[in-house]
Amino acid sequence: MMQILGDYLLPFLVILTVLVFVHEYGHYWVAKRAGVKVEVFSIGFGPELFGRTAKDGVRWKFCALPLGGYVKMSGDMNPASVGIDDRPMTAEERQGAFQYKSLSWRAAIVAGGPLANFAFAIILLTGLFIFVGQPTTSPVIGTVVDGAPAAAAGLLAGDKVVSVDGQSVERFEDIQRVVQARPGQTLPIAVERGGSTLTLPVKTGVRTIEDRFGGTQQLGYLGIGAGAGQMVQHDPFTATVQAVKETWTITTGTLHALGQMIRGERDTKEIGGVLRIAQMSGEVARTSAVSVVWFLALLSINLGLINLMPVPVLDGGHLLYYAAEAVFRRPLGKRVQEVGAAIGLTAILCLMVFATWNDLVQLRVFAWVASLV
Repeated sequence: MMQILGDYLLPFLVILTVLVFVHEYGHYWVAKRAGVKVEVFSIGFGPELFGRTAKDGVRWKFCALPLGGYVKMSGDMNPASVGIDDRPMTAEERQGAFQYKSLSWRAAIVAGGPLANFAFAIILLTGLFIFVGQPTTSPVIGTVVDGAPAAAAGLLAGDKVVSVDGQSVERFEDIQRVVQARPGQTLPIAVERGGSTLTLPVKTGVRTIEDRFGGTQQLGYLGIGAGAGQMVQHDPFTATVQAVKETWTITTGTLHALGQMIRGERDTKEIGGVLRIAQMSGEVARTSAVSVVWFLALLSINLGLINLMPVPVLDGGHLLYYAAEAVFRRPLGKRVQEVGAAIGLTAILCLMVFATWNDLVQLRVFAWVASLV
């Protein structure tokens, strides 16, 4: 038990606490700029374990259930910001209440959390690309496997890949990113050969792999090899630009994978929950500091992206309400918001149950229980 706590639970809690703090601090920072009175900044939910009250009256605290956090502002009825305090307020109270701020300020406060997660990932990657370097390999094909999809389509060693499925290619890693996300699909691949550009249709192969965390997924492949790679260190400006590009690539790749799952083109068993993240946190923590930073950046991007989903109770749901308010020139009715919150909460709980079920199956917990029986 002590080994499990040290190897998995502690790294998971540290990583999760960092990401939750960044997210909630994004809300907090914008709220303070808007003149909103912040009452509570909490890491976790449930009973308070410890905390302190700052001079400005904000209660900073850690709670017993560390799976998230919240910033409670004046005017919020609860930590989830579902419903507002509609009691009569004095002019001073109205000045610091969230619901009396302009629509643009309220939207900015809500968007501040996810945007902070994206900014945090960019900062982490920028630091990596400056001090460690960015993994870079030329997009020139080094080898072509006989009988592989690339060979069947006519790709040759020495071809320089220019674009894949309409997406420009700068590094060999860009080819892998696009192809792996499109198993069994025919993609137009543009290459430079002998001073001219050719576009060849290539149907990607499909292979099922099992990762070190017990999960399986289908990936596309071409059957080509790259030349030698290298770590390229950048100056601060170039590193920032590359970090923004990498963040955008991860974001669009995640959305593409989600779309494939919705269309039934990708196995939903790839959806992982808290247990798998905890296992991955422990595995990554035992490798290297660079791996931990990459993992933090990846999770931060995904946390920001998930919170922008247009689901009530998430930040994206609140932004959806504000968009409706901008269109209809008035807030949605209290009953509509309450029903939306109930639907959104149900959807989130169902997703959590589904992800946890996947975790239990992928981690072979059920097989272990069956072996005991």
